[in-house]
Amino acid sequence: MAEEEGVNPSEKVFRIQRVFINLLDTYSSKNIGKFLSNCVAGASLEEITEEEEEEDDTKSGAREALSFRQREGTFQIVGTLYKPDSPRPDFAVETYSSISREDLLARLMECDVTIYNITEYSQQVEEALWAVSAMNEEVAHFEKRKIFILLSTVMTWARSKPLDPDDSDVPFTEEDYRRRKPHPNFMDHINAEKIVLKLGKNAKKFATYVIASGLQYGAEGGILHSFFKMAWLGDLPALPVFGDGTNVIPAIHVVDLAGVIQNVIDHVPKVHYVVAMDESVHTLEDFIKCISKHTGSGKIQKMSKESAFLSKELTQEHLDHLLVNLRMEALFVKENFNIRWVAQAGFVENINSILKEYKQSRGLLPIKICILGPLGAGKTTVAQELSKYYKVPHIRVKEVVAEAIAKLESILAPKDTGEGEEEGEEEEEEENVEDAQELLEGVKESMEQNAGRLEDQYLIRFIKEKLKSMPCRNQGYILDGFPKTYDQAKDLFNQEDEEEEEEIRGKMFPVDKIIVPEFVCGLDASDEFLKERVINLPENVVAGTHYSQDLFLRALSTYRDLNTEDETVFNYFDEIEIHPIHIDVGKLEDSQTKTILKLLIKEIGEPRNYGLTDEEKAELERKILEERLAKEAAEEAEREHNEAMELAEKLARWEEWNKRLEEVKREERDLLEAQSVPLRNYLMTYVMPTLMQGLNECCKVRPDDPVDFLAEYLFKNNPEMQ
Repeated sequence: MAEEEGVNPSEKVFRIQRVFINLLDTYSSKNIGKFLSNCVAGASLEEITEEEEEEDDTKSGAREALSFRQREGTFQIVGTLYKPDSPRPDFAVETYSSISREDLLARLMECDVTIYNITEYSQQVEEALWAVSAMNEEVAHFEKRKIFILLSTVMTWARSKPLDPDDSDVPFTEEDYRRRKPHPNFMDHINAEKIVLKLGKNAKKFATYVIASGLQYGAEGGILHSFFKMAWLGDLPALPVFGDGTNVIPAIHVVDLAGVIQNVIDHVPKVHYVVAMDESVHTLEDFIKCISKHTGSGKIQKMSKESAFLSKELTQEHLDHLLVNLRMEALFVKENFNIRWVAQAGFVENINSILKEYKQSRGLLPIKICILGPLGAGKTTVAQELSKYYKVPHIRVKEVVAEAIAKLESILAPKDTGEGEEEGEEEEEEENVEDAQELLEGVKESMEQNAGRLEDQYLIRFIKEKLKSMPCRNQGYILDGFPKTYDQAKDLFNQEDEEEEEEIRGKMFPVDKIIVPEFVCGLDASDEFLKERVINLPENVVAGTHYSQDLFLRALSTYRDLNTEDETVFNYFDEIEIHPIHIDVGKLEDSQTKTILKLLIKEIGEPRNYGLTDEEKAELERKILEERLAKEAAEEAEREHNEAMELAEKLARWEEWNKRLEEVKREERDLLEAQSVPLRNYLMTYVMPTLMQGLNECCKVRPDDPVDFLAEYLFKNNPEMQ
């Protein structure tokens, strides 16, 4: 039964302090828990006056609700975690992970309110049914009344037959809950709803409620996060709308949903089935068009429902919520609850505050950087590397001008309207053709008169339009080498009126906060260093650029002239309290670009964009592993190669040594032979004839002592003695 005898809550509600919520580290439960932790028990029983509503508007209710601040008398939040290794949320008193059912039941019995959220993970349906059944069995032991709230989804109404067959626009209300028919993928949800309502008959001891929530948005974005991300990154020319986009989607801001839960806890209403949604009647096309207009290109493209299944970030449950067509009205909430609404009128009407809190929750803040310096200082190289690191557009003057001219030409060219494009697209983007023609003619005339260079009035106009484009507003930019002068910077970033152009220098002009840079970097070096660097550039780099000798020297001279005056571009930034980071490139050691990047990243900080998805993290880890293995294999191959080369060198050296040794021996033999020739000639001439005669004589005489005889003979017959 949806209606049971209630008890006057005003006397007992203040005893409710401890609230259990499952999966506190998920989108929906986290924001509900954060909100309730900041709510004083029983606060919603008091009527909200007009003055309080106005005060809430000035304080921006969404931000106040999403910020954690512990106050006395607020609900104490405890709960489980989806990921066991997740840190305990700041707003939670206790969290449980890897806990047995027996221990979990003990924790539930300590709580005054148990909230089971089954809107994000259908696997929680089984645990929710176990919890409500187990608690129902312990009713006799309850010292005071406990409340069980099942946070379900309007998808249990998805296939309900219209109340009026002739008028499908008649909305369903809570009173029609018995007629609801679920989407086939949400049968478990409706069965859980029925069991929870059935077990709550003894409302004085155990009050059970079902809250059917519309599509949740706000804070980190919920299901709509993937569309915000696609628009913010700008990877697609248009956001996809699956199907014809005319299906009506009941929706509610996640903080307003938390407000409904707060009221159920405080009021303990007689009605036990509550529909939670805002007052809007938005279609899927309304949601996507609004996101695209305020975050992306402003374009949408209708695609088949089947193509939705190709999306990696959208699950089956997400698609079911996005494709539902259901008109509902939360009459009971509107008539009986006191809610400080964040987005009562709906998503589209509150897109600015929703987008602001989304960016804050996701840490999506633009990084705007301006890189200045003389030609050859390395501005473009540094800008390119910073653009890759921070994932922000790299703005170059030449490309901006070319893009602007191409855009003007496309405006003047005949257009063909595509079937899949939005009908009102042309009206939103169309510029006056006559103005475009006049501007294009002025640009071309200016370039002809100035040898291809564009006058400042056109240049600043185009760059300002580029900096105000959605990608630059979302992500930021790296502005490369512009502005060059004080006046250019003043015209580009100031918001002054034409009547105030003659303001004295030094007065703080109102700057355009949307486009003014956060960080300004000035790269510089001595003229000798820059000349040496340009001279050493490869020929293919110099060709067709300003790095030719004459153009470079002229550009360097112009830069020095502009920066020796009192009014330099750096003076402008100093005046508006954006103090430039000056880096002398010539004083840096090797790997100058890496050193500059380290200095700038340290000064600027970490990127402020989307972190890596789980798939991207896995891919990055895989690449790192592959690179490490490849590096190790390369090192091993190089080591083996070096060893083989070393062995080959040793063998070659050994062979060479042997060859040289043989050569040395041969040379020694030749030398000895050459040195022995004079001695041999002497012996043959003067010694051998006498010796032969002596030997012959010795043979004839046959003396007793041949040696003595021969010696005596040689002494007597020595030619020199004769």
